[in-house]
This record gives sequence, C-alpha cells and structure tokens, in this order.
Amino acid sequence: MLTGEIRSQIDGIWNDFWAGGVANPLSVMEQMTYLLFIKRLDELHTLEEKKSQRLGTPMERRIFPEGKDEKGRPYDDLRWSRFKNFESGEMMKVVDEHVFPFLRVLNGSQSAYGKLMRDARLGFSNPALLAKVVDKLDRIPMEDRDTKGDVYEYMLSRIASAGQNGQFRTPRHIIRLMVELTEPKPTDIICDPAAGTCGFLVAAGEYLREHHPEILRDPALRKHFHDNLFHGFDFDTTMLRIGAMNMTLHGAENPNVTYRDSLAEEHGEDAGAYSLVLANPPFAGSLDYEATAKDLQKIVKTKKTELLFIALFLRLLKTGGRAAVIVPDGVLFGSSKAHKEIRRTLIEDHKLDAVIKLPSGVFRPYAGVSTAILIFTKTGVGGTDHVWFYNVEADGLSLDDKRTPLLPAEKLGPVPAKPLTAEEKEKNNLPDVLARWKKRGGTELKNPRTAQSFCVSKADIAAADFDLSLNRYKEVEHDEVEYDPPAKIIAELRAMEKEISDGLTKLEDILG
Repeated sequence: MLTGEIRSQIDGIWNDFWAGGVANPLSVMEQMTYLLFIKRLDELHTLEEKKSQRLGTPMERRIFPEGKDEKGRPYDDLRWSRFKNFESGEMMKVVDEHVFPFLRVLNGSQSAYGKLMRDARLGFSNPALLAKVVDKLDRIPMEDRDTKGDVYEYMLSRIASAGQNGQFRTPRHIIRLMVELTEPKPTDIICDPAAGTCGFLVAAGEYLREHHPEILRDPALRKHFHDNLFHGFDFDTTMLRIGAMNMTLHGAENPNVTYRDSLAEEHGEDAGAYSLVLANPPFAGSLDYEATAKDLQKIVKTKKTELLFIALFLRLLKTGGRAAVIVPDGVLFGSSKAHKEIRRTLIEDHKLDAVIKLPSGVFRPYAGVSTAILIFTKTGVGGTDHVWFYNVEADGLSLDDKRTPLLPAEKLGPVPAKPLTAEEKEKNNLPDVLARWKKRGGTELKNPRTAQSFCVSKADIAAADFDLSLNRYKEVEHDEVEYDPPAKIIAELRAMEKEISDGLTKLEDILG
C-alpha cells in the first residue's frame, strides 16, 4: 500500500514532465519506464556484485561490462548509481549518448525487456528536467517488490486519470476477479494475446505468490515462474515496453512479452501451448480476410474481431486449458451465422462454464459498452451440461464517468480485507460472484431464474439458437396483488356498458 507521501512524490514527477514539455501521458509513462528500467539494471548488477563478493566467485551475470564503450566512456558511468551524481548537462550527455545506445544493443540475457528496449530513445532534451526526475525517482523508496509494483500500478493509473490511453487499462478489480475465478496453478503457462500493460499477467503472478509460495522455493518452479509462465503479445511497442517493465517491477525476471499482431499472424508455433488465457482484447470492428490468420478462419469464418479473438483463444489453448475473457455483449446474442457458430462451438465442441454480465459503466469514462466475462475450457469433445449466469449489478464503484468508490478501500474488490454487510454487498457484488461460482455445481443448480445467478441447461440454450444473453433466460418475479377498483370507476364502467347496450338496441330497431 502506497503512502500519501510516495503518491505525492510520483505526482510531483508527473507534473515536472508536464512543465518540461512532455505532455502526452503515455509519453510520460514511457520515459519514466525507461528511467526505472535503467535503475533496475543497476540494482541487478549490484546484487550480482554482492553475491560474487560474498561467495568469492566471479560474477555469473555482468550487465555492465568491464572497460569502456565504443565512444570511450567507462561502462561504470552508465550505471544509475554513478550518473545520478553528475551535473545535469553531463548527466544528459551520458544518458542520451551512452546509456540509451547501450540499452538498444543489450541482448546478453535475451530477456524480453532487453529486446524491447532496442529502439528506446530519450524523448526530451532538457537537462534540468532529467536531473530533477532522476533525483526524485532515486528518493522514492522501492527496495522491495511490493512497493515497486504498487508504484508502477499508481503510475499506470495516472494514464487512465489523465483521460488518454485509458483503454489500455482494464480495471484492476475486474482483472483480480477473473484471476480468482480461474485460480492459476504453479505449473500453468499463461497467455494474454492483447497484453497492453500486462495487468492480467501481473495479477496472475501476485495470485501465485500469495496462494503458492512454494513456487519461488522450488528451483524448477522458480525457473518456470521467471522464464516460461508468462506470455504476453501486443502490436503496440510502447505498451509492450511499459508492460514488460510492469512485469519486471512485480518480480518476473524474464517474461515472454513480445510484438505480435495476434489476429494477423499464423499460430502454428504456439497452437495448443497455453493452459490459461486471460484477456480483454480490443474490439475494433472488422478486418479484411486477407489480413486475418487463416488458421483462425478455419474456426470461424468472419471479419469480426470479437469473434476472431475467441477463435484465437481456442487455437492457443491446450486441451484442458481454460480461459476467462471479456467480450462485448454482441458476442452473446448476435444473429449472424458466424456469431451463432462461435457460440455453438463453445457449447457443443468445448465446455462453456459461465457467462458473467458486467455493468455497462465498468469501463467508463472511456467506453459505455456492455460487456461480459466468458469462462470456458477447451476440450474438443464437448462437456457443457449447463452454463452458470451471474448478473453483476454493482462492482463497488459508481457507474458514471467519475467511477467514485462506494465503499472504503478495504471493502472493495472480489477479495475484500474486511467482510461486507448485506447492504454493502449490494454495492459490491464481486465477492458474491466468487462465493456463488464455487457452488455452481451444487446449490446454484437449484436457483430460480429470478435470482441474481442461475444455471441454464445446454438443451435450453440450444433451443434458443445458442443465445447467451442473460436476459434471454432471466425471469422477472411478479408479486400477486389483489386489486379492488374504486367504486367510482366501477360505476362509470357500468354506465358506459349501459349506454353501449342501449345504442346497440336502437341500431337493431333501425335496421329492423
């Protein structure tokens, strides 16, 4: 948990960038990412030095080589702990002309973040700004992993609050809900094909540290955690750099965070490679057939990106692999042949576990689109007996553009620090989602369709043309009320009835 003082320090750095002419929030985040990355390299090198001195052995991993770079500058001068003490003009020269060129060719470890920094550039030319930011970053205490992660999460939240590029950030409590629902295991191989800032991968890593502490004690599991557990793809290199640094600051040393246009490239190399997919992909509309990977078209023939992403998830998952993904509501009830086919595929060829409808305000102020979480398991042989539906009416925040918390911080999210009262549960449904999810094969099967959650059989869904919209099955509970009309109304109705009767009699006489 960040203190108010640390938040103020970060806000001050952000304001320094704005005052120094770096106004785009994403550019601010990118430049801060570079500097934090440079600082992290020095920390890793220092750890290796201390380990070498303690054991009396040569350094296993030397990030900064001995000697001088090609421009004659000692590599030691490129370390944060050295150049932070330089005069501002000299600091600018070292960082711009020596540190960044060094980062661009840094590939000794073949780490994902090393590769992504190859086209890194310092995005401003103000020595005073650089010196000010380096000094302030150096004074923020980030010795432990939790604090580093919290600092970075807070900086990411500044992207959203600045009103630009917020689409890259799925609300953290929704991410946490999806991770809790899927319960990642130490042996999982997790993928987010639209990684952005790697929020899902970070949350999965935190879940594993909390629920499976043995993952960092067992040598094989620890190596798997750092080198093979996390995989993220995106076609925005800026977001990839930010995402890779987010993973690094949360303690994953070598995540596979790489450039890929997930819908356009063939997936032969990693088809069936992952046991868990967590994603909130962007839904941009339509793609040309020519620009779409042919292996996805074999699953569903469409131009619609929202359907292609589901096909992609099925392609990437291994048999028995599971997924929790956010989709727009149109996927649930769209009437096109492709919409029906992808829903039929999920239900009849695989195992669709749940449809969790989210409030339409969850992604405000950036989008008011209605969405849902789909949870499914790839089987290839079916397995859907019934589908569990839950209607989330409140997520703990106001559903307007301000997204104001409705409860104290310790009572927000799917796993609040303090239990909620019945009244508070109406403002935050997420803990109830988790509680009922665990009973979906038991007591939830008996819930009437008037309840907030209920199950629908595969047969009923097939009979409804595989419609997955919650409102298609939800029933409204009507109270039976005896109604006695007022005497005046009864008298008026009887008078009208008499007039009509008399009129009909006269009409019969005339027609006679």
